[in-house]
Amino acid sequence: MKDVLMNTYNRLPVTFTRGEGVWLFDDQERKYLDAVAGIAVCGLGHAHPAVTRALCDQAGKLVHTSNLYGIENQQRLGERLAEMSGMDRVFFSNSGAEANEAAIKLARLWGHRKGIDTPVIVVMENSFHGRTIATLTATGNRKVQAGFEPLVHGFARVPYGDLEALHTAAGNLKDIAAVLVEPIQGEGGVNIPPDDYLPGIRELCDRHGWLMMLDEIQTGMGRTGRPFAFQHHDILPDVMTLAKALGNGVPVGACLASGEAANLFGPGSHGSTFGGNPLACAAGLAVMDTLEGERLWQRAAELGA
Repeated sequence: MKDVLMNTYNRLPVTFTRGEGVWLFDDQERKYLDAVAGIAVCGLGHAHPAVTRALCDQAGKLVHTSNLYGIENQQRLGERLAEMSGMDRVFFSNSGAEANEAAIKLARLWGHRKGIDTPVIVVMENSFHGRTIATLTATGNRKVQAGFEPLVHGFARVPYGDLEALHTAAGNLKDIAAVLVEPIQGEGGVNIPPDDYLPGIRELCDRHGWLMMLDEIQTGMGRTGRPFAFQHHDILPDVMTLAKALGNGVPVGACLASGEAANLFGPGSHGSTFGGNPLACAAGLAVMDTLEGERLWQRAAELGA
């Protein structure tokens, strides 16, 4: 067989052809327990009947139009996410990296609104935010960045879980516009910060007029025992990004914003050809229905998320 795929993964010698719940089956019909879930994507398992039904129904009606027009499923999913999170507005994308790109653009718009010519986003060591040029620059892993220089300007890095380092950055850097942080670092090693870390970032952002931006791409959608990890604390971020389990395998990401940050984008300032299309949002709605109907975040809490 000719190798026509670009060599971006060290693929294991197995090809899966179907899935059912927590099980995967390869092309020899051997059965595997899927403990990876597509890298935190298939939160409801494989071939979940609600998601399958929603996709089949929607595919027979309308798969894609354009964000130039109203999209009923997009509006409905946006309303559900806003209600569940307490945030105000949503921009839909196709992936977590794209959602984080939207967050980075919001931070720069916020900085310019404050009169900062070269806004800086504070990011964390050992973080992971994606593989686009901006998001891999934000990522705290040199292996991800190697070979792709020059990287994007406008990021400053501090140790994860260290509030004092953020206070030091506040004193040393005058052009900070935002802080981008994972509530729990996933790719960096499942690093859990001190209990006062996120509330401390919220207080620091309020004091200095920065945006608090949470990458909940891995921690969102009920994984930590709450719908979103920030809800373990009495805080609300200015910006939050989602993807992975939001579509249970269908590509859908979201950048949510609250308060002034929710009104930074205007017509022409950002966009997506496929983001928020009827099919992807049908999957997202089915995921939301199942999460809420079965209270799956409560089950995660009971089992020890």
